[in-house]
Formats: sequence, C-alpha cells, structure tokens
Amino acid sequence: MRIFYGFLWLGLAAASWAQDTDQMMAMQMSTQDQPAASMTMHMHGDNSPDFPSPHASSGTGWQPASVPDPMWMLSRGGWDLMAHGTIFVTYNQQGGPRGEGKAESVNYLMTMEQHRFGRGMLLLRQMFSAESLTSPHPGFPELFQTGETYHGEPLVDHQHPHNVFAELAALYTVPINKNISWLLYGGPSAEPALGPVTYLHRASASENPAAPLSHHLQDSTHTSFGVVTTGFVISKFKLEGSIFNGREPNEERWSIQLGPLTSWSARASYAPTKNWVAQYSYGRLENPEADEPGNQQRQTASIEYNRALASGFLGSSNWASTIIWGRVQKQFESFPLNSYLAESTLNFRRLNYAYTRVELVDKDELFPHAATHPAYRIGAYTFGGVRDFVHSAKWNIGIGSDVTFYSKPSVLDPSYGNNPVSFHVFIRIRPV
Repeated sequence: MRIFYGFLWLGLAAASWAQDTDQMMAMQMSTQDQPAASMTMHMHGDNSPDFPSPHASSGTGWQPASVPDPMWMLSRGGWDLMAHGTIFVTYNQQGGPRGEGKAESVNYLMTMEQHRFGRGMLLLRQMFSAESLTSPHPGFPELFQTGETYHGEPLVDHQHPHNVFAELAALYTVPINKNISWLLYGGPSAEPALGPVTYLHRASASENPAAPLSHHLQDSTHTSFGVVTTGFVISKFKLEGSIFNGREPNEERWSIQLGPLTSWSARASYAPTKNWVAQYSYGRLENPEADEPGNQQRQTASIEYNRALASGFLGSSNWASTIIWGRVQKQFESFPLNSYLAESTLNFRRLNYAYTRVELVDKDELFPHAATHPAYRIGAYTFGGVRDFVHSAKWNIGIGSDVTFYSKPSVLDPSYGNNPVSFHVFIRIRPV
C-alpha cells in the first residue's frame, strides 16, 4: 500500500513540476495526429516519446507494439474514436463423462475515445459483452475449468460468462520529459496491474474461442469492480501499482458490484523492442472467492513476442506467441497452485490462421463437495485453424475449428474418462 501511495504522490508532483518546452510538446502532440492502430489508438512502431505507450493493451498492460489490432476508427471534433471486438458463434463439444455439446457465442465489444487534456492525453475505454445472453447455463462447457459460481454453487467444467460492463475506465498519461511519463488509470469496472494482458486481447489467443484453464491463476482480475492504478513509464520500463476490489464478480452479470479497495498489486514491465514485452507482477487479493474463505497471493510472469514476417512462402504473415507462469497461494492451503501456458497464432497468406495452446495447471476445485481438496495437475493441448471467407474493407469473417487433448492423473479416469477429447467448430466475426 505504501508503494502505491508513493507512486501516486510522486506522479502528481512530477506532473505539476514538469516544464516541457513548446518544441517538445509540439513534437509529442504531432505524433498523436497520426492514424491510430493500437489499444491506445496510437500508431504502432513509432519510436518517438509516446503517450500513451504504443505497447498499451488491456488495462495498463503491455503487449508488443507490432501486434496488429483490427478496428474501426474516425476523428471528430478533436476526439479520436475507435471500436473493435470479436464474435464467435460456436458449436462446443466437450468429451468424456462430464462433457456435453452446446451452441454458444463468446463475444465482446470495446469502444474508446481519446482527446488531449491539459499537458497529457485522456483515454476513455468501455468494454461490453452479451455472454450473459449467449452462453448456455450454467456457462460455457469446458473440461477441468473452475472459478466463480452459478446459483450459489461453484462452477466446475464450465467457463463463466463475462459481465455486460467488462470495463468502464479512464487512462490519463502525462509526459514529464523525453523519456518519462506518468499514468493514472481506473474506474468502476477496470483491470488492476496484475498479470499479463488478458487472453481476450492477446494476439496469440485471438483465434481461440475458449478461455485458458489457467485463467484464474493468471489474468482473472481483468474485470474488477473498483480499481485505481498509477505508475511511471521510464523509457522501455514501466513500474506501476494498483489498489482494487479483489472480490470476484457475482452471478448478476449485468450489474456493477463496487466494494472496498482492500486488495493491491504491483507490476514491472519491460519492452526492449517493438516485438518483445516481459512482465512480472505480484498481488494480494482480499477474500476473492465467494464460496471459499481466505485471502490469496498471486504471482505472474510472462513473455510476449510478435513479428510481422516478410513476404515469402507464407505470403504476408504475422506470428504472435506468449509464455505465462502464474501461481496462487491460498491462505488456508499449504501448497501453491501453479500454471504454465504457451500459446501461438500464425496468420499466413492473409486469410489463414493456425493456432495452438498448451497448458499445465493445478486444479483443486474439481470436486467442491468432497471432504478434502487435493490439487491435480491437468494438461490441455489445443490445435486449431481458421480461414477467412470474407475479408472486406470493414469485416473479417472466418470459419474455424480446433481439437483439445488432455493429460491427467489416472485417479480422475472414473469421472473424466480415460482419454477425453473436446472440439469447437465456429464462425469468427471482427472488424478490419
């Protein structure tokens, strides 16, 4: 907490003392007039002092500045306006005795508005999801997935739908000098500085309709009802801290459930080039789970890589990859839960996508009503592809499928079968 308030005090002081020359401000403001192409509506790959950072993605998280970001944009009255999102319309078949087949839709829409404000730049961001209407009950079927509740019972083998108001937040960035800027971010529904960029916005996960099994050990705080974050970007580094409401959203997916800001986190990020980003974060979550008492400590580390490949055998292409480690230590458990994820997406010959996700994750909530709750090491191995059949000036519409294989302890065979296999068949819709 002292670290967070120190960041906040230093930021306010630095912003008030910053005396940038007219030439400096003119140079920086001119960069903001370029066409937008990132989560902060700033052109990727620009090496000038940027605010907000061209690496910016979900919340205040960073991903490579070279990541392509399909969106619609326009400028009106000094405001830069943007909208993007994704809709998956899917048939989801989960295998084994606990599996089931359902029609469903994973979806989100994000809108942003950016305008110069005083010495800095103000970015307003809203994210909406209709998954409370388009997910089957009790949620999206997903073998070995855990987290949150349905009708007061823990969700098992299902992924919860996202909230209607997944983000309502503002980001204000002020340049202090050529190499340093200060940021202040927050809102009633926002993402604290904890974990990597959420899977919904990672380029390496862009074609996969399923949430990672390790989601709740890595980036599940991406929707928190009450967040304040502050920090500094110092050349290629970013140091930031958050105070936030660490309680998981309840089953009222359409409401904003504000609570006291009793949880905290800190994150350090490093972007040596436009193609690489690494982060380490640590957080203490106060009573995050509705059905399980106690606090949690969470650690994450990740490396993200993106590269636009030169035209050749694969044609014009892009390759995005992410490696993540996440650990949660529960207050009343002796041993931590660990998770390891590697995912990658290759876009080649413009219309084609191949993707994979490989995970190892510890799960201790597969049998919530059992007398004891041992942790089981689960492996999930997904391989899939998409081909766009519409690639117009405004829309990308593709058809895709994937298959997932699993590894697990043999003690789980009576519940999950010896070798369950799951698959998705889907249509994916998004703007260009």
